[in-house]
Amino acid sequence: MKVTMRAISLLVVLVVWGCLGGEIETGYSESTIMSAFHDFELVTVAEGLVHPFAMQFLPDGDMLVTERPGRLRIVRDGILLEKPVEGLPEILALGRGAVSMDGREQAGLRDVVLHPDFTNNRMLYLSFTGSEGVDPLGNLTIVRGRFENDQLTDVEEIFTAVAPGNGTDRSSMWGARMVFDKAGYLFVTIGDRQWPSEGDLTAHPAQNLSTHNGTTVRLHDDGRVPEDNPFVAVPGALPEIWTYGHRNAQGIAVHPETGQVWLNEHGPQGGDELNLLQPGLNYGWPVVGYGVNYGTGLRIHEGTHQDDTEQPRHIWVPSIGISGMLVYTGNQFPDWKGDMFVGGLRGQRLERITLSDGNVVNEETLIRDVGRIRDVRQGPDGYIYLAVDGDARGFDGDPTHLMRLEPVSYD
Repeated sequence: MKVTMRAISLLVVLVVWGCLGGEIETGYSESTIMSAFHDFELVTVAEGLVHPFAMQFLPDGDMLVTERPGRLRIVRDGILLEKPVEGLPEILALGRGAVSMDGREQAGLRDVVLHPDFTNNRMLYLSFTGSEGVDPLGNLTIVRGRFENDQLTDVEEIFTAVAPGNGTDRSSMWGARMVFDKAGYLFVTIGDRQWPSEGDLTAHPAQNLSTHNGTTVRLHDDGRVPEDNPFVAVPGALPEIWTYGHRNAQGIAVHPETGQVWLNEHGPQGGDELNLLQPGLNYGWPVVGYGVNYGTGLRIHEGTHQDDTEQPRHIWVPSIGISGMLVYTGNQFPDWKGDMFVGGLRGQRLERITLSDGNVVNEETLIRDVGRIRDVRQGPDGYIYLAVDGDARGFDGDPTHLMRLEPVSYD
């Protein structure tokens, strides 16, 4: 109804004013992007980044940005500081030697999040591929350290995934997104490491609780395992696991009102998913799903439904290459409060999703063809920020930029 009344009101103003011979100034420009509830412009806020993966705002207004080749950068007052943050641990940034079939997943620095009490303890968390663990091509590692005076100190490793690769140089699909929930638990997504989805699908590592492949894990802020994790008492299961049966989760967010943890994940050719995480559930990959094999289009799954697997709350067929996500709480776009925003790599797009009682009731594409949107974050100013990744197959690649959505005023 809001869309209809808004459109009618604008039309009445234009017709009446035009009939009176007035010169109409609508506030629109060539750069204005129209949407159902809010019209906006895309504004570049920083340039010169190489494969940015994640953004994180600090209480003082600075922004931290991870670059996949292994650098943590600072954006201050709209300027990308030349010197990367010092004190990072050794990061296994393998470049082209660890790419997936479409080149979108490479080893290196991934996500960055702040401790819920960062203002007092200055603790910062990083996810990346490190050399410790079971796979010489890299293992997903989580560290935390104290961030002060533009440097990281007192770095300690709190988690290394037991998620072996498939034995080839295409063992990517790391996952590596992190979020703290409202109770202060740390959730981490772990990809399936691109194991083939063929043969006995129930024997796939994403269906095996003795590895972290294709799971989300739940940890205390220091890496300890919570006693109420669903598989703590299950013989042979890794106690960190919260959910399993995932492929490659690239976005995770906590709903600010319900506290629900939402996750999106790449399907194969078709079948990107939006999932609501609930402890101990199996989300089906690769036994059930909505995608097909790359190139051939041949069937992968036994079907789309199975009694002992959880259904996604939303799917994208064809895939949009889902990426970072958030649930909006700001004041710049009041009619979007509570909506979810999901970026797209392959689709170079931004989706707005309306939720109701844990279900998707509407979807609107806000942006297309602006570059591969890797991350979506809300700033302390209430604007929505986007990190644009570079060429899919490059490692260093051409520098790209950060943008934000700014509302258009018609006053």
